[in-house]
Parts: sequence; structure tokens; C-alpha cells
Amino acid sequence: MFQKLTLILMVVLLLSACGTSKRQPANINNVCEIFLEKPRWYKSAKRSVKKWGGNLHVPMAIIYQESSFKAKARPGRKYLLGFIPAGRKSNAYGYSQALKSTWADYEKATGNAWASRDDFRSAFDFVLWYMDQSFSRNQVSKWNARDQYLNYHEGQGGFARGTHLSKQWLLSTADRVGARAAQFASQLSACDAKLQRL
Repeated sequence: MFQKLTLILMVVLLLSACGTSKRQPANINNVCEIFLEKPRWYKSAKRSVKKWGGNLHVPMAIIYQESSFKAKARPGRKYLLGFIPAGRKSNAYGYSQALKSTWADYEKATGNAWASRDDFRSAFDFVLWYMDQSFSRNQVSKWNARDQYLNYHEGQGGFARGTHLSKQWLLSTADRVGARAAQFASQLSACDAKLQRL
């Protein structure tokens, strides 16, 4: 009887821990507070940076823009005649708002069949992988948050063709991502020693 109760308690604790890890951070405007609240996020993000190169602040700024760190984020719905639900604007999902097709490319390229769009570790790694592709194909620095975001949004082919140039709203969004990345970089420099102790 005691063993059964112990097993049930362990399962409940494990499930509650999983739920906690997918909860949106309390303060999404401070990357130090995000990582201090979620040390596993920090450790997995550092592993991805070691693998792909780059930094923490640019992918975190992209994820902020795409999902506000919500695990199950989805694009808004489309409506016919203004009120009849007609599906979603795209199949983007999760922290990174990756499309199914692009996520499949990531899984194939990395051999990471266990990756999940609503898992932060997978999503952060995906963003850095995509940034690495943008660097290789379009020579966009991994520190250039604005142009990395434009590649992310338009695709590397679209960026190369200049599809972003006629979209003022997108250029403004990319500027905000650049400003957010600079803010996150400044915050990280102030809390680096504390994060290193996690």
C-alpha cells in the first residue's frame, strides 16, 4: 500500500513539474528574471549557444516577439463574414511559432525526432538553428537581431528577394525585436555572474 502511494505521489509531482516548466514566466520583460525563475531554460539555452554559436539575447528577443514565452501560442483565427470561425491564419505553434513544414526541416536536419514546438529547450534550439541557416545563406550576423528576425519571418529566400522591404509594419516589428535584443543583452551583462551559478 505504501509503495502504491509513493508511486502515485511521484507521478503527481512529475506531472506538476512539467506543467510548471511550460507556464509563462512572471516577468517576460526581464531576461534575467526569466532565467532565474526557470534555470533549466538557461542551461538548455547555453547548450544550444555552444552548439550553434551566437548568443542568448537575440533568440530570446525573437521568442518574445513570436509568443511572449507562451508554450501553446497560436496565431489568431480567421473569420468569414466577420464572425464565422474559419481556422487559423497559419499552423504556427509554440514558443517559436514555427510552421509545421519548417519544424519538420529542423527535425530532419538535426535528427531530433523528440523535439516539440511547445518545449522551450526545443524551441530555443530551433531558433538558433534557423539563425545559423540565415547566417550561412544570407550572411546575417547572429548578433543582428533586426535582420535575423526578418529572415525568420520571411524565410531566407524571401529575405534574399527583399520581400520585407515593402512591409513597413514588418520593418517596424523588426526594429522592436532589435531594441528588445539590446535590452536583453544589457540585462544579461548585469546578471551574468548570478546566472553562472545556476
